[in-house]
Amino acid sequence: MLASLLHHHRIGIIVPRFKHSAVERNRLKRRLRELARRDWTGALHTAAPHDLVVRAAPAAYSVDFDRLADDMQRLREKIVRDIGGTGTAAA
Repeated sequence: MLASLLHHHRIGIIVPRFKHSAVERNRLKRRLRELARRDWTGALHTAAPHDLVVRAAPAAYSVDFDRLADDMQRLREKIVRDIGGTGTAAA
């Protein structure tokens, strides 16, 4: 997490190979991007702009979408505490 020089947040998603195919990596990237877009945008809107990077762990390939969403929510809550956002997502 780094303060951004821009006027909006940026979220980068890193999904290492971990011996998985490009199809599996792209599926995981799409899931993480959707979770970040859906759940993080509203929660971070009152905080100062930051550049955030999420790096997937090897276990992320084998968990279902609901578990991935729970993990991303916990990460979002930690980030909101650290940078001072509202913590509520806009629908």
